[in-house]
Amino acid sequence: MRALLLVAALVAAVQGFVAPAPAQTTRTRVRLFAAFKQNDVKKLLASKRNAIDALGKAAPETSELTRLRFALAFPSARGTDVASARAALREAVAWRAGPGKAITDAAREAVAAATAGGGWDNEPVRAAAPHAAAINEFITPKNILTLSTDDGDLVYVIRASLIDDRKLMRRVSVAQLTDFFLYVKEVHSLIVDARAARTGRLAGVIFANDISGISAIPDAKFSQALTESSNQYEKLYPSLAGPTMILNLPFLIQGFVGLIKPLFPPSVQDRLVFESAPYLAGLDELTPLTAGETAKAAFLAEVKRKLPK
Repeated sequence: MRALLLVAALVAAVQGFVAPAPAQTTRTRVRLFAAFKQNDVKKLLASKRNAIDALGKAAPETSELTRLRFALAFPSARGTDVASARAALREAVAWRAGPGKAITDAAREAVAAATAGGGWDNEPVRAAAPHAAAINEFITPKNILTLSTDDGDLVYVIRASLIDDRKLMRRVSVAQLTDFFLYVKEVHSLIVDARAARTGRLAGVIFANDISGISAIPDAKFSQALTESSNQYEKLYPSLAGPTMILNLPFLIQGFVGLIKPLFPPSVQDRLVFESAPYLAGLDELTPLTAGETAKAAFLAEVKRKLPK
């Protein structure tokens, strides 16, 4: 019985941090991310030129790189399902001009401030987050942080057991926390797209969900906010999410992996990676990963070893 309760807690805790992919494009996107090291932006732009130009007529204010990500997200027998990509792009543009404008404006200004000195200063990004005064007490580098790989991808690390979600949800609404997580996604998008423009390599975001310490089902409102922001992820940021790593399953449920996987949306299942991460599990919190290069390098090397080849 305890093992089954832990399975329920695991799925509830992780699903909100997982970026769903459209079911019809999952396998294409998995292959794409697995080949990120070989992905040349110029070659991709050339191969998708007709679709990118067609999308440009629908949304001329968007960058070629943005249109490339939408074109890649909607493959068809002829290359790209332009009609579907066009509809999705228009929806994203409308969100940015309407409900999401404050979020995207804040993220753009925060990233500019964070990189003004030539490196990265995370404080402007934390301070500019929606409802930061209430949320930053609970969402900290102890439980959620973002790291960069040598290849330029981002690794979004979450240890949900260190988030006091019930207390947090007494301070903020579901809508406010949803906005916060959408802001995080926008920041990630700005970073990887800037790198792609600078290096010519298409980068993405790897999700590393550390299950260490989870023993209870998360707060329902917290899970709702995570799910709502996650559902927006692929619509607003296509071809950005990479593998989702489920790390350090409790011993009691390691034998239940075959039962756990079907509990996730079909669009996510192909990207799931269940692995142990001993170095990460040995940390009481995540902050050591930002305190020095040794800890960061050790963890990123662990992630690299666990990813599909």
